Amino acid sequence: MGIEIRKVGVIGAGQMGNGIAHVCALGGYDVALNDISLDRIQSGLATINGNLTRQVNRGLISDQERVTALGRIKSAENLDALADCDIVIEAATENEQIKRKIFAQICPLLKPTALLATNTSSISITRLAASTDRPEKFVGVHFMNPVPLMQLVELVRGIATDDPTFDACKQFVARLGKISTVAEDFPAFIVNRILLPMINEAIYTLYEGVGSVDSIDTAMRLGANHPMGPLQLADFIGLDTCLSIMQVLYEGLADSKYRPCPLLVKYVEAGWLGRKTQRGFYDYRGEKPVPTR
Repeated sequence: MGIEIRKVGVIGAGQMGNGIAHVCALGGYDVALNDISLDRIQSGLATINGNLTRQVNRGLISDQERVTALGRIKSAENLDALADCDIVIEAATENEQIKRKIFAQICPLLKPTALLATNTSSISITRLAASTDRPEKFVGVHFMNPVPLMQLVELVRGIATDDPTFDACKQFVARLGKISTVAEDFPAFIVNRILLPMINEAIYTLYEGVGSVDSIDTAMRLGANHPMGPLQLADFIGLDTCLSIMQVLYEGLADSKYRPCPLLVKYVEAGWLGRKTQRGFYDYRGEKPVPTR
């Protein structure tokens, strides 16, 4: 018999975590949502309600489906509340040491049959799995941002991930209405291996004075038919996340073409992380975003 997933634990109620909880609840799963404080969990739940309401207004779901989905998500202030979950998905910040600390805390609490997944967008699944007590039941389940809108999920198995775990995760993703693609366990997998160097090159183009923020984004929107410019996209992702992924690529592949642009480093050091801090390559504090360079 295959592995049955009925209850999902999500660690992290931020942009990615609340999106994962959202789609899991809509997919019919009971969800336990955890973060480091009750305020963060409540903020995540408010975001989920707002996003579900937008789906109702667009005719994508009914209001009853919204109410039912919200009823499936429970606040989990302590990791103990995830003890009966069939799968726990870690969706914390893109920092390996933070993720390892979470796994060290959660593993002793989980039932032996529970699967453990990470939403990392770049870090080695094999290495993260080796820090747990269940590497054969550990898998990368990389959702795209924003989770409720994006169809793709990258599935990444570590060297020890067994077939029942991987098969269960493929079925889980399908039940969420998502399409999975299988990526090998190389730094940044498929999407970010291609996307982030493009964004980093756009930042170099700005850094070297080839074009302004507006001209670079306009050129790529109209010249390459991208839905948003690379600098606008970087702000949306979070410049700290972009830098983390580029550092993983640079260190993991030992190739100078992945060196993070010094301007990206400077913005992160300044705390200009994009939309979440109201400043990045655009200033979002007014009625309209204004380029900062």
